[in-house]
This record gives sequence, C-alpha cells and structure tokens, in this order.
Amino acid sequence: MIKKIFHCTLLMVMVISANSTSGVGSDVRETPLVRAIKRAKLSVVNIHSEKKSKNKDAFGSNRKINGMGTGIILDERGYIVTNYHVVDGVDALRVSLYDGSTYTAKTISFDQAKDLAIIKIEASKALTVMPAGTSSDLMLGETVIAVGNAFGYEHTVTSGIVSSLSRDVEVNDKQSYSDLIQTDASINPGNSGGPLLNLDGEVVGINVAIRAGAQRIGFAIPIDDARKVISRLLNIEHLENTSHGLIANDVKSGETRMLVVDSTKKGSPASKAGFKPGDIIKQAANKKIVDGADFERALLDHKVGDAIKVQVLRDEKLETVELTLAAVQNKTAPKNFPIVRANNDLDEADEKLWKQLGLRVDQLPKNQLHLVAPRYRGGMRVTKVRPGSTSEENGILEGDILVGLHVWETINESNISYVLDHPQIEDFNPLKFYILRGNETLYGHLTLSSSDD
Repeated sequence: MIKKIFHCTLLMVMVISANSTSGVGSDVRETPLVRAIKRAKLSVVNIHSEKKSKNKDAFGSNRKINGMGTGIILDERGYIVTNYHVVDGVDALRVSLYDGSTYTAKTISFDQAKDLAIIKIEASKALTVMPAGTSSDLMLGETVIAVGNAFGYEHTVTSGIVSSLSRDVEVNDKQSYSDLIQTDASINPGNSGGPLLNLDGEVVGINVAIRAGAQRIGFAIPIDDARKVISRLLNIEHLENTSHGLIANDVKSGETRMLVVDSTKKGSPASKAGFKPGDIIKQAANKKIVDGADFERALLDHKVGDAIKVQVLRDEKLETVELTLAAVQNKTAPKNFPIVRANNDLDEADEKLWKQLGLRVDQLPKNQLHLVAPRYRGGMRVTKVRPGSTSEENGILEGDILVGLHVWETINESNISYVLDHPQIEDFNPLKFYILRGNETLYGHLTLSSSDD
C-alpha cells in the first residue's frame, strides 16, 4: 500500500567550538589543529540511514534498523562521497550539514569492491567543497584528525598520528582492503566515510574501518586512491550519457599534483579537440583541475554539443582547447560499480518493467521538470498500469511520477533497467518505490514478478 512520507529529523549535535580570536592567549590557543578543523568542518556531512530488517518481530513486521555514517562534500552542487557500506541496502538516506540543515539523499553510483559511493542532495545553496590534499607524502607520526558522526554524535573531532602506511586489512570473507592508512585517531561506528585530515585542513584519507577489540587502531583509504575511484564514479559517460574520450592520469607526489593527458579515444571529442599526450590540464569550464575527479565534475550538467573551454599547459605554454561533448555510443559497463545502461537496451527494459511491475513509463520532459523540483532531478511519468499487477495492487495510478526504486533515482529508462537487472534484485523484493502525486511524495513496496499473469 502507498504511504505518505513524513520528514522528521533528530539531531544529536556535538558542537565544534571555535576559540575566541580576541583576548589574552588567543594566538596560542588557536593551534594548527584548530585552524585545520575550521577550514574543513563545513565540508563534513552526517549521514543517517534507515532500512528494514529481514527478520520479523513478534507482530510479524520487519523492524526498522537505523544506521549512521559520514560523508565529504565533493562538489558545491551536492555530490558527496562516503563508504559503500554506509548506503548498502538502505531504504532512506538523510544528510545533515554543519549548519543543521537536513536533506534527503540519493545514491548515484558506487564501487562495492573499493567500498566507496557517491550520494547527492539537492541543497538550497552552494555547498563548501572539502580541500583535497594528497596521501603521497604522508609521514609516520604525522598528526591527523578524524571528523565524523561517531555513534551519532555529529561532527565529533578526534586527533592522533599516522601509525602505519600500506596496511592490508581483511574485514570478512566478502570485504578486504589494501594499502590503507593506519591511525590512532579514535574512529568509531558512524565515522565511516568521513575525512582523515592533515594539519592544513586537507583530506588525506577516507575513514573506513576499525580493529574490533582493539583501542585506537583505525584505517582510512588514502585519498589519492579514493580520488581515482571517485573520478570513475562521477564519469559523465555513465551518469549523463555524454562523452569526452580523454584518457588522463593523476600525478601526485607531494606538492606536485596534476592531471596529465595520456591519450584520446579514436574519433572522440577529445581527439577532435586536439589534446596531446603530455598536456597538463589546468582548468575546465572555469574550474581548477588537479586530477580526474575535478575534470569529471567540471563537465557534469553539460549537454551533448556543449563546447567546453579547457586550459592546458603544453610545452610550458598555456593554451586553450575547445572540447565539444558528444553522445555516448556503444557504451560498455565498467567493472565493480553501476552505470546507466546503453540505449539499445531500452526496449528490453520497457518489457521487463511491464512484466515484473506492470508499468509503462515515459521520461519527464525538461519543460516539466518543475513538477519535481527542487527535491528531485527528474522522473518517469506512469502512462499505463497493467490490471492485476503489483503496481495496481499498490495503488500506482496513471499520471504518477516515479522518482525512485530501492535507493536509486529513476530519471530515465536506464536507471530502471539498472535496478531490475541488479544481481541482488532478489534481496530487494519487495521493491520499495517512490512516486510524486501532486505535491505529495508517496511510497510503497512492489512484489517482483517475472510473468504477465
């Protein structure tokens, strides 16, 4: 049955107090650690999740399990990185910022093997992006700071040192990590996905695990490794069906941090634009570029045919190259993380949606996006409901706008296809759905079926 969504927020805030900048001793009290936290604190978010237990209680209901984690703001438009295990299998995500404002979040993409995920909120203002450092020059004994949602105490700050580098850690038979940073800065449940900072207030790692039964043994993914994964998770080819065709490498060694062109795909926009091996990309779409993650996010929200000005350093001279984005052709799936499906799969996806859920849908045109703004990026309008189907039984009507399945948004057919083809689809059964009807967001659960009966 369809139910109304009610938004309620319970905040448990531990305030990071700023030392007074006036009075005797203020210069002494405002240590490098305090200054680092001041620089980074606005870019740390607290994540609260909700999912239903697979086990029923004494009344036959699936009890709700509340989870918590932390995230790092990657882009002023609301893109946030966290650990995959923070968002895995959740029914709802809520993000709170340092100022106490709270938003509903959606999972955009993830890499389960690397335990990283991108979520997004539709904030009412431009967000403060976390200063990105490098893990290439971390030193044993260097002071580091962890900030996170420890046991639900939001924005908890702890400090310690780098205890070891290049640790390989096996959490269980399904999850292991390599080359982690070990720290004795206290990391607790809820810190997952939060930043490990240096004294410059730059993120040098993403907190990911603790040693059970030990004291002050925590681990973080080196930020240089994480940023390479983030670049793939933000790739415009997989998120927006636009293509640039540039192949480039992150080069990071201490203060040397740059994105260097390796090659271009044959016939791609980057090839036509004239990028050359060895070009150092300095700026794209008026955004400073340090690595591949910066480059991908600079191209987000641009359309096919848009001409992007890219500044490169070539033979020690700055030059401007014009990159005209193209539509994706013959897209193939990368390993380990979800993407949008290729256009030639859409007919098959339509039939699967009809067979399994009993729905026909059309993508909401751009001139009707105001019907879902500002909370959603788009949706699929229901054009037909099969009599006797699970969708009809759960009250979905023609004209409703489908905006989400499980933890993913449904902006186009490809998003729906991804959910229905997910290898863990049986674990999602019954499948949670979200629709807009007028000004109300409604939700319910659909029993999956593979037949027309």
